[in-house]
Amino acid sequence: MTSFHDLSEYVAIPRVTGLRLSPDGSWLAAAVQTALGEPKKYLTSIWRIDPHAPDTRPVRLTRGAEGEGDPVFLPDGSLLFVSKRPGSPPVTQDDGELSKDKPALWLLPAGGGESRRIAAPAGGVAGVTAARGTQAVVFAAPTLHGADGADDDLARRKARKDAGVTAILHESGPVRYWDHDLGPDSLRLRFAEIGDADDDAEPEARELTPNPGRALDQNTFEVTPDGSRVVTGWSVYDEAGNQTVEIDVIDTATGQRQTLLAAPGYDFGAPCISPDGRLVACRRSEHDSYEVPGDVTLVVVPLDGEAAPRDLLSGFDRRPAEFSWAPDSGAVYFTADDRGRRPVFRADLATGQVTRLTDEGAYESLCPAPDGRSLYALRSAVDQPPTPVRIDVTVPGSQPAPLASPGSPLELPGRLEELEALADDGTPVRAWLVLPADASEASPAPLLLWVHGGPVMSWNAWSWRWNPWLMAARGYAVLLPDPALSTGYGQAFIARGHGTWGQRPYTDVMTITDAAVARADIDETRTAMMGGSFGGYMANWIAGHTDRFAAIVSHAGLWVLDQMFGTTDLPSYWRRTFGDPVTQPERYAANSPNRSLGAISTPMLVIHGDKDYRVPVGEALRLWWDAQGKVPGARFLYFPDENHWILKPGHVTVWYETIYAFLAEYVLGEPWSQPDLL
Repeated sequence: MTSFHDLSEYVAIPRVTGLRLSPDGSWLAAAVQTALGEPKKYLTSIWRIDPHAPDTRPVRLTRGAEGEGDPVFLPDGSLLFVSKRPGSPPVTQDDGELSKDKPALWLLPAGGGESRRIAAPAGGVAGVTAARGTQAVVFAAPTLHGADGADDDLARRKARKDAGVTAILHESGPVRYWDHDLGPDSLRLRFAEIGDADDDAEPEARELTPNPGRALDQNTFEVTPDGSRVVTGWSVYDEAGNQTVEIDVIDTATGQRQTLLAAPGYDFGAPCISPDGRLVACRRSEHDSYEVPGDVTLVVVPLDGEAAPRDLLSGFDRRPAEFSWAPDSGAVYFTADDRGRRPVFRADLATGQVTRLTDEGAYESLCPAPDGRSLYALRSAVDQPPTPVRIDVTVPGSQPAPLASPGSPLELPGRLEELEALADDGTPVRAWLVLPADASEASPAPLLLWVHGGPVMSWNAWSWRWNPWLMAARGYAVLLPDPALSTGYGQAFIARGHGTWGQRPYTDVMTITDAAVARADIDETRTAMMGGSFGGYMANWIAGHTDRFAAIVSHAGLWVLDQMFGTTDLPSYWRRTFGDPVTQPERYAANSPNRSLGAISTPMLVIHGDKDYRVPVGEALRLWWDAQGKVPGARFLYFPDENHWILKPGHVTVWYETIYAFLAEYVLGEPWSQPDLL
């Protein structure tokens, strides 16, 4: 028995979600998520990991009842973090606390001791960065439109509350994102200088971006080593609501803002300032068009803007993800999906050479050590949860050294293999295959095809949300394919499925499924399919185009594409890729699963969260009512307070329990057993 055989044990496993390295390289601050409270919810705390003593157990540093996040070091070694702990809410003049759920900015002294509050704006703190060479801090604070400073913002919030007003007026641009409404406030950047550790007074915070509208939403920002300038992503919207993201530079003394990078048809994001303060690296994403998908690369530009941006990855046919500067400012470390892995690469500024530093695994949270010889990161794989490691960057391909980690190691209920097959156009299509421990020719396992979301992503890392090992613990083999549109195989592989979601990705999935069921350790008479988001779309499409599966599970799946265009939080994506549904309806019609409703004969379990604004719940409601009297064995698992993902521990449990019961009924021939909590 493993933790994957018991859902209560599974949801209790600590999960490392991020790393930060102290300025002197002596310790790592790890963000660790655990299920706490009654009813349980996932909360994040900050732990200390010794990178030089892998046998030393990590130490938990924070224990706030609402958790802590966004750890950021100051040059003196003190640690900033964001938390809703007591003392966070602002206080009005007469009636006590205005809000009890807004996070504040806190500081943990370098020498230990009690944390002290640094800033508590009325709307909370939504992100923070710190200078490398001075005690300068920049943080984002949601602020009401028209508010003239923090006091005015507080007064306006109180007036809205007293009047019982929650209405929001939109004049342009987006109205919601992922699982929350946008407005009536918007993010503004504030600048502060942190005093001595003995100074308990909250520093004065100066506003840098009055009334920016929606320009800072989902954008990141950094402050120069000397604290004199902030470099930030800045969103611009046209009259039709289409978004373009540029990189702007803001003077922290005057608030003057200038554009550093902008170009029609491109987004520039995640700006990262070199340690010497001279250069900015950022991700440049070409907009998709109706004809072709846009490409992604890294560019570097002088902070003073006196030279044109340089493509750091010219000729490199992979999409960069996370990146970080080497301590000497002479190279950039970055990750990119590659054939079911996400290695770390180094791009040298002087030569333009790109060197692969790691082999197996998927990496994130890159933390270059001050000595320039090591790189700390979280390493995961389909068969390993995220674990802190040390990478020797002087020896490419060397095995990373694992560090002590909460929740690791884990015993798995099976083994992992790799599978490849040729599509009908001659393109290799690969997949991971998770096999239960006892799968063999004498005891073949039932197969569960699990298609990833995105769609422009890959099965290459550990997933707590979509975990195949929970299915392996119940005897299923799980096929995790990367069909057309997947990352890690080059731009041409993505282009194979561009605008034809229901065609090429579908045939790729069927090709690799044929290869899996041809194995002696797989039972081809007992197969099922499931997926979430794009995988849910593929579940809905497969249901109407083949009867080979005994059961299909569709989580957050798209059903009527032109309907979703006007309800999703990202309609501009659809307009660019699929066209305007009024003037160019062809792709919407050709790729909408609902057009094949009459051909569905496979029992379906439909799952959706009401707070899902990426694929709104209307898709599931329409599917559910379309299915009545037509789709056999249909069931609808509905979460009124979950978003695109199912995040609460109790809901994670019933999500899996319902899927277990549904698959057991139709794949294993067992009686339906409704979960107790449903």
